[in-house]
Amino acid sequence: MKVLLILTGFADEISSKLEEQLEILTSEGISHLELRGVYGKNVLELSDDELSLLKVTLESKGIKVSSIGSPIGKYPVQEPFGPELERVKRALSIAKHLEAPYIRIFSYFIPDNEAPENYRDEVLSRMKQLSERAEQEQITLLLENESGVYGNTDERCLDILQHCSSSNLRLAFDPGNFVMNEIMPMCEAYPLLSSYLEYVHIKDADRQARMFVPAGEGDGEFTSFVKALKERGFSGYLSIEPHLHKAFPDHDGPERFRIAANALKRLLQQEGLAWS
Repeated sequence: MKVLLILTGFADEISSKLEEQLEILTSEGISHLELRGVYGKNVLELSDDELSLLKVTLESKGIKVSSIGSPIGKYPVQEPFGPELERVKRALSIAKHLEAPYIRIFSYFIPDNEAPENYRDEVLSRMKQLSERAEQEQITLLLENESGVYGNTDERCLDILQHCSSSNLRLAFDPGNFVMNEIMPMCEAYPLLSSYLEYVHIKDADRQARMFVPAGEGDGEFTSFVKALKERGFSGYLSIEPHLHKAFPDHDGPERFRIAANALKRLLQQEGLAWS
């Protein structure tokens, strides 16, 4: 079964300057970026003029946008939902303008020391409405298993995905985040969620040290994960999200991104997998 892997990444971890982001991506042979921050702003805060300039610049460098790294759903669940609907409307517009097939979203922060189940109905209602908006625009939302939100466990991610039952809501599988939430990515999360997996955030974590590390150097079971992607014939994006500030405090953004990118490439090479 043919595997088509496309490398992308959160280039704002390289630098806040677009030119430096694109320079490092190009030097690493990476043809896409996951657009989260540029010009000192979050992607949803960009003006129409800034988006037009961004699109021209990306096209001139041959870089495409794999996903809009939005902050949708990265808010307390008690906050009003109306502004979120405006944000997803803006995100969908930006995705279409930049020809990005995906928008990354979250499933709302749960108050400290409260049971996530107490907010299940509200979260599921919101996620269903977001997925319906995406269906109308034929853009796919990617649910990330972020810490502190309702869907920070494999079972609650499954709960959201099953409830929404939408081909326009899929999973951005983040092994490092699962480790940070005491869930083993391959032994526990992957068997439960593999049918919804459509995008991968490349982040590993050291469970004991409580910090993110390069792929394959932590407890994220990356060797078996890459093998599983190969066996299923996974075709899609692998998005490098270094988060290596703690692991490499003396390195700058470009250096940390290169470390993360090279760690991923080594894992792919070990399995004889090519990428573009």
